[in-house]
Amino acid sequence: MIALSEKQVQFIHDDLLRNGIEMEDLRLSLVDHICCVIEEEMTDKDQFEDFYARIIPRFYHRNLEEIQEETKLVLTFKNYYAMKNVMIRSGAFTAICFTTGILFKLMHWPGAAALQLASIAVFSFLFLPILFLFKTREVDLRSQKLTIGIATIFCFLFGLSTLFKLMHWPYANILWLSCLGILLFVFLPLFFFSGIRNAETKVNTIISSILILVAGGMLFALTALRNSKWSDETQSLSNERVLATVAFAGELTTSDSTLKETLLTNKCNAVCAQIDALKKALIQSLPKEHRGLSEAKICRIYGSDADQSDIVLFTHAQQPVQALIAIKKGLNEISILAKEAKVDAEKLFNTQDGYRFNDKTGPIEPWEKLNFMHTSFSVVIQNLNMLKLQIRLVELSVGK
Repeated sequence: MIALSEKQVQFIHDDLLRNGIEMEDLRLSLVDHICCVIEEEMTDKDQFEDFYARIIPRFYHRNLEEIQEETKLVLTFKNYYAMKNVMIRSGAFTAICFTTGILFKLMHWPGAAALQLASIAVFSFLFLPILFLFKTREVDLRSQKLTIGIATIFCFLFGLSTLFKLMHWPYANILWLSCLGILLFVFLPLFFFSGIRNAETKVNTIISSILILVAGGMLFALTALRNSKWSDETQSLSNERVLATVAFAGELTTSDSTLKETLLTNKCNAVCAQIDALKKALIQSLPKEHRGLSEAKICRIYGSDADQSDIVLFTHAQQPVQALIAIKKGLNEISILAKEAKVDAEKLFNTQDGYRFNDKTGPIEPWEKLNFMHTSFSVVIQNLNMLKLQIRLVELSVGK
């Protein structure tokens, strides 16, 4: 075992100071630890400086200064490593859950909304705050910290707007436009002018700014597209006309003195009541704040949502619920009763099973799936209202 001289110990001390170890307590601890290693492993044949150069890389990955940086973080955050572990795990959870949720949504499997809700909540309220704390500790300039803060706010608002959109909560569009405004008019100018001043980051800043501008412009273009909104509006107006026609036909059947209490009228009333009960079940499955709205307003809010109606009308095995099967059975019974009165209602209801997309190479799907499965909420409501209208028309035709 070799004992180091005071000159050699001072050499180690001065070298650590030159390499960025400015904290005295840390520097003295490192000197003591390095001296112990050298005295334990160095032989008489080794030159001190050469041996020191060989063993010093054991203490760092990139440079000695990172030891001081990690020490500061540990002193600042007593739970630094626990927080870092939570950040990594929450980020992985977000990526896996959101990707799985998208797959479930595309395949119309149950649980898609829950997966996306969980991933966005974890991303916005756990991953982003911890990431912000770590990133601000890595930079010294105030402008860089401000840029990181604005980027975090943008990501937070982006996650919230997506969450509000998926849950059909109000102010989703306001949040979405706000985060786009922050990205294009606050973050981008700050990022560009702070990065372009540095010669080392100038090119990367220009390229990144172009990519951010193009991506933000594309997102804004998607927001500005109005075809979907016009389509939803047309669908809503069409459904309102069907509702008004159903109400008018219902008034005719109740006021027409020629219609007697026959088996057909009783069956028509019973099936219409089943349809109303199914529509009520659809509305009751919505968030509480939307249940008291009119049917027309609900269709405007949930117009293109296909998952909500699938949850109520079909089981986890993608089989129609008994209420929908009972309506089909009732329509067939009405057709039989109407046929006895020489009224052909079978073609009107068309409850026959068939091929989806008119693809005769595929399996034959039941009537319930053809008319209601993977169908937007407003179209489901309109189909149910159309059935009521057809029932009343058949009732009037038989009565005449």
